[in-house]
Amino acid sequence: MDPLAWLLTAQVDVAGSPVLVREIVGNGFGLASALLGLRRLVWAWPVGMVGNALLLTVFLGGVFATPQAHDLYGQAGRQVFFFAVSCYGWWRWSRTRRLGSAPDRAAVAPRWATGRERLGMLAVAVLGTAGAYPVLAALGSWGPLPDAWILVGSLLATYGMARGWVEFWLVWIAVDAVGVPLLLRGGFYPSAAMYLFYGLFCAWGFASWWRTSARTARAASAVPHRYLEAAT
Repeated sequence: MDPLAWLLTAQVDVAGSPVLVREIVGNGFGLASALLGLRRLVWAWPVGMVGNALLLTVFLGGVFATPQAHDLYGQAGRQVFFFAVSCYGWWRWSRTRRLGSAPDRAAVAPRWATGRERLGMLAVAVLGTAGAYPVLAALGSWGPLPDAWILVGSLLATYGMARGWVEFWLVWIAVDAVGVPLLLRGGFYPSAAMYLFYGLFCAWGFASWWRTSARTARAASAVPHRYLEAAT
């Protein structure tokens, strides 16, 4: 069988329910992207984009052959938006890495968002979810309200990662908290398990980026003192 055809049709049995191999593989790429993102490596973006392409086919059951009876248009749509935002993240991190403006030769310097940026995130979260809900409901998406938040929250988190905001990990945790029960009810078990793992992983990532941002801030504040000492 052609490898591509096999990837699009192969299934395994999990607890008596059929699960697509491409759902497992797509989430594997997502996990790899998260690990690379934790280390602030540019490869996080292209690796994640491969996972987005695979998971798009999983959540569009009406177009691609899937064992689940539900179409999650918010989940599918976010893969498309992920791909687009990832292009921006890939460009931004590559530029930072090339200019050498981040510490430890990483691709981004973690920092806390400003008060204005946080208000902007909150406004996008509320207005975006309110706007996406009727659209997803009209499309017949299963669980349109949680699906709307997952869509909007995921885009916020991805954009925050591209900008290097420490808070993006907290947004991911909020997305995972809604996504796990929704995906379990829909029968998307590998994705639900991955969301649960992501929630724990994001707590670790948040602590790691917080420590890095604190070290960067201390180093920056120490520069004037060292300069003054040298001058005297």
